[in-house]
Amino acid sequence: MPRVKSFDEEEVLTKAMNLFWKQGYSATSIQDLVTHLGINRASLYDTYGDKEQLFKKSFELYRRKSIEGISHLLNSHSNVKDGFYELYNKAINEALLDNDRKGCFAVNNTTELVPNDNNCLEILTSNRNAFENLFFEYLKKGQKKGQIKKSKDLKSLASLLFTIYNGMLVVSKINRNKKELNDSVKLALSLIE
Repeated sequence: MPRVKSFDEEEVLTKAMNLFWKQGYSATSIQDLVTHLGINRASLYDTYGDKEQLFKKSFELYRRKSIEGISHLLNSHSNVKDGFYELYNKAINEALLDNDRKGCFAVNNTTELVPNDNNCLEILTSNRNAFENLFFEYLKKGQKKGQIKKSKDLKSLASLLFTIYNGMLVVSKINRNKKELNDSVKLALSLIE
């Protein structure tokens, strides 16, 4: 008779995500995961597969939650510039409250695993495309409302806003000055007219 799992799979996946996010993929051992997750090795392997599979599942959870959260945040603002300002401001506040200075899980994975891991490169490229498309669709709504000039190249603007967003998450690991970060955001958002 198969044993019934005595743990919440998504809760454990969230814990794994947070450990990988804090320590990085390479620095996180199976024993670290077993200890941190509070489940035995057999349960870990049976439920999630090996370390790489667990990492990919935890990163997919991060991506899904990030995209859902950012989509909800942006779409709760009818003014595009206000929506992006709120997104960047929230990211700054969260970064400054994070004593571990983890930054962005996706950015961390990019700097740690690319170019040596082609599977990770595909996932990260898909992540970038999803976010740029989300930004593009939101900018398009703003352009239809007359908030953005028709002459603006929205694809390039979406790409730039994504790049600036990720860059800000990296810089916030070393620059803890909220005013400077906000000033950079205001300058970047001056492109939305």
